[in-house]
Amino acid sequence: MHKCLLVLALLSAAPLVHALSSDKDKPIEVEADTAELDDINNVSVYTGHVVLTQGSIRMTGDKMTVYNTENDELDTLIMEGRPATYRQLPDNSNVYDEAQALTIKYFDLKNLVILLDKAEVRQEGFFMKGDRIDYDTQLSQVKAQTTAKKGAGPEAEKQDRVKVILKKKKETGEAPAPDTKQEPQGTPAPDGQ
Repeated sequence: MHKCLLVLALLSAAPLVHALSSDKDKPIEVEADTAELDDINNVSVYTGHVVLTQGSIRMTGDKMTVYNTENDELDTLIMEGRPATYRQLPDNSNVYDEAQALTIKYFDLKNLVILLDKAEVRQEGFFMKGDRIDYDTQLSQVKAQTTAKKGAGPEAEKQDRVKVILKKKKETGEAPAPDTKQEPQGTPAPDGQ
């Protein structure tokens, strides 16, 4: 299969969730097995091992559909996969934020990212899981929810619930973990040291 490598000026809109400030100024590159560009309808579709990068941002999936405005500005980006993944490096951090879901929808004009079906978000000290996670990129607000299972009876009552794990912050006076490579106290140093 042919790999398509495209530098897309049409996607040079605002970055996704808390990316490095410099990410939005970087070119967007998309690799896929196939690409279909429809200039009349302002839609492009990429299929097969899709990888999008822009600075520290990296998205992967099986299929990506991009809808642009009449002015060739990004309106909506939809990444589908098993799962589709998203990662980025926030300002002032060396730990990537990561997300995954079967479908990731990014609405640039609404400053909104929606993760659908088996959605998970991992940030430094934070984990969230649900059927749907909405992230307002302008207000930095996250909302997770689950959907009720169809049908009645015990199965409907056993629906998955939203799960959030918050990492406890270290206290300032906390002693560091012991170093297992240190010599035991009271052991004399070898001669010549």
